Amino acid sequence: MSDIYKQAGVDVDAGYQAIDLMKKHIQKTNRPEVLGGVGAFAGLFELTSFSYKEPVLLSGTDGVGTKLKLAFEMDKHDTVGLDLVAMCVNDIVAQGADPLFFLDYIACGKNKPEKIEQIVKGIADGCVESSSALIGGETAEMPGMYQNGEYDLAGFVVGIAEKSEIITGEKIEPGDTIIGIASSGLHSNGFSLVRKIIAEQKLDLSSVYDPLDKPLGEELLTPTKIYVKAIKQLKQDIDIKGISHITGGGFYENLPRALPEHLGAQVVSGSWEIPAIYTFLEEQAGLRFNDMLGVFNMGVGMAIVVSPHEEQMALQLLDDIGERASVIGKVVNQPGVVVVND
Repeated sequence: MSDIYKQAGVDVDAGYQAIDLMKKHIQKTNRPEVLGGVGAFAGLFELTSFSYKEPVLLSGTDGVGTKLKLAFEMDKHDTVGLDLVAMCVNDIVAQGADPLFFLDYIACGKNKPEKIEQIVKGIADGCVESSSALIGGETAEMPGMYQNGEYDLAGFVVGIAEKSEIITGEKIEPGDTIIGIASSGLHSNGFSLVRKIIAEQKLDLSSVYDPLDKPLGEELLTPTKIYVKAIKQLKQDIDIKGISHITGGGFYENLPRALPEHLGAQVVSGSWEIPAIYTFLEEQAGLRFNDMLGVFNMGVGMAIVVSPHEEQMALQLLDDIGERASVIGKVVNQPGVVVVND
């Protein structure tokens, strides 16, 4: 049967080999609540050990987008899995959840076990960093759907929170402080525009361009930062009123998602450090700063809203755990996002 399927383009044996190679990576994500092992039809996660009064499960799903195209071109596949986990867990963290478990979906034209292992290694690294157990997934070999050497990734995460501690933004008031926590770079958004700039300007991914300190491709593939530990630390001592994960749509789309509909954000340009990659892309494409704010995170991967009297404590706590953060603006009565000069 497998030979017949192999003639149709699906190598079942390669699938088994990929599972064997990924087992050691999956095992390092294990948590005491995980039941069963790799290869079952479903992933099992026990909740009886938790002591929540009103537990709420929060879930999120996402992908890596066209950043994968650069991974294909550079033949580098060990970081996009971390991107996948980060994009999912950062979303549920923005609602106050602690991640519990993660599942992945890898679709490819041809199953190359060593490449699949690299991808899963990155996923496992992200799960370890976010305290998520990798309890299942699917690797689908679909000849004819994807070009040889190409694949797509999707992820799904489940987290938990006490109902009374879910971060909804409803307590936010005008005058509250918006603190930006630094990103690691572009994360996993805006890459359709990035690839357009690369093509139009005929940029070389292996070249180091001023003001960058590493090859362009390496800079662009920097993995998405995971904010699980930072937010968990803050929640112990700070009343976080709102959190915005700055993803696709940049500041203009994502900051309002953390605020009540009748309020908005006033962002002060120059109040945070903007990584060199953004200056480079802005100059290459001839874009305005406001245009960039509508696409990229511009160096702020996560924004939190706190009362002014907790502003300094929040900044100190973030500094203590090695996070770069700064006050980037405040909440105002007018809906939307307005940018003012420093």
